[in-house]
Amino acid sequence: MKIAGLTGGIGSGKSTVARILAELGAYIIDADELARKAVEPGKPAWKEVKEKFGQEVINPDQSINRGRLAELIFSDPGKKALLEKITHPRIGEEIMRELEKAKKQGVKLTVIDAALLLESPLSQWVRPVIVVVAEERVRVERVCRRDRVCAKEVHSRIKNQTPDSEKKSQADYLIDNNGALEELKLRVAQVYQELVRE
Repeated sequence: MKIAGLTGGIGSGKSTVARILAELGAYIIDADELARKAVEPGKPAWKEVKEKFGQEVINPDQSINRGRLAELIFSDPGKKALLEKITHPRIGEEIMRELEKAKKQGVKLTVIDAALLLESPLSQWVRPVIVVVAEERVRVERVCRRDRVCAKEVHSRIKNQTPDSEKKSQADYLIDNNGALEELKLRVAQVYQELVRE
């Protein structure tokens, strides 16, 4: 079984690429979803986040206030490192469980879909890496439409992420997603075929 990584900045269309790969037969492991599950109320990581970051990052329903937590970690590299120390090992365990499931199903290709793939320990062993890119203007339009937020907010989120130029330099496969969905489907199918053929 081949294991590939998939990443891309906000609004690049990474989730759409993951969906197309799944339709083609790839087993998708959504690391961002696993990260959300790792900090569900009552879980060990949730307890540690509450202990280290305080009640201010806990919503009335006891879930993590992801927006507030993001504000704290983006403004303080020490806090970001602390959160990663709490969550990364747990996310890693969940990924290993998912890989076992994929292996049992006998799939040819498993794709780990992670927004922070290249910034996490996964980057040390997940290869090849598929990077999805799009022009900033296109990304801003998409996110404004999807999340109903203003362009200024999207620009600020993009600035907080690893630049596309850096992601591109680590890409084994680059998917340019500035065009129509049909063009994207063709490019993803081409990458999928190359990956399962290798």
